Amino acid sequence: MKNLLNFIIKRGLITLPILFFLPFLTLCLMHMIPGNYFDSLKMNPQISAETITQYESHYHLGEPLAIQYFHWLKNLLRLDLGFSFAYQQPVLSILKSRVWNTFLLSSVSIIFAWCLAVPMGLLAGLRPNGWLDRTLKSLSYLGLAFPNFFLCLLLLYLAYRIGGLPLSGMRSVHFEDLCYLDRILDVARHMVIPVLVLGGGSACVLFRLMRAQTIEVSNKDFILLLRACRIPERKIIFKHILRNAVNPLVTLFGMELPALFSGAALVEIFTGWPGLGQVMLSAVRAQDLFLVLGNMLVISFLLILGNLLSDILLIAVDPRIRSLHPQGRAGI
Repeated sequence: MKNLLNFIIKRGLITLPILFFLPFLTLCLMHMIPGNYFDSLKMNPQISAETITQYESHYHLGEPLAIQYFHWLKNLLRLDLGFSFAYQQPVLSILKSRVWNTFLLSSVSIIFAWCLAVPMGLLAGLRPNGWLDRTLKSLSYLGLAFPNFFLCLLLLYLAYRIGGLPLSGMRSVHFEDLCYLDRILDVARHMVIPVLVLGGGSACVLFRLMRAQTIEVSNKDFILLLRACRIPERKIIFKHILRNAVNPLVTLFGMELPALFSGAALVEIFTGWPGLGQVMLSAVRAQDLFLVLGNMLVISFLLILGNLLSDILLIAVDPRIRSLHPQGRAGI
């Protein structure tokens, strides 16, 4: 446990520069866009030029990029992510009210994708070119061919025509009057369409990878040897084929979490899900600088967290990685 903790701290320190580089890159890109948020305020006759000048001076917006970034980092140490000009409230308050919604949607989508892709890929790979394999391959091709936004619009149209599923939002109007179990079911009903869109696209990619890895591992010499030794087929499949085939998918998990967060933005906008996607879109359109930086900080953190979790899971599921790791012999 101690060595695992040392590994986590070491990897965290190595990847820490990413946490601060992406917001700085975002700051540079935002300054390359012509104008800023205060340009729209200057056209409002009720707001004086002195007021706008005080805003720019207070938030150091007239100073060079390096100075602005230094002040942002200094405030970050006090958990102050700045002030949202468009929402007229602190950025941290906005993110706290939205980040859980996006995290819930993305997490359920990941679980749905893995629970669907891993067993389906295993079944298809164990009997390649069979009727099940051909059917699942066709469905995966179809899923990859549909863009997320088009699939989302299609599912919304079907839900409208058939009925039974809410078309937007996260909760019903009478949500507060429901009991605890009914509240969970109500949120689950609102999640069906966005989870199908996000998790379905991810499941198609994971299925193809899992199928290919299953076929490759099944043809390895040690699998043929195990079958020649009359080892039960069930034990070969779940203890040897599955564990070896799933390793590349565990590696992809590190990139899947932040990718789902960024990919959820468009789905959230179409389905009215109150997450970070709508906030990020409005922040970029309004050039709300500190809100955009706060969103990028969250994405940077998820990128680091996802890669760290994938490394830990890979060490846990693959003893070969554990033995090759510099601290593997010490007990990771």
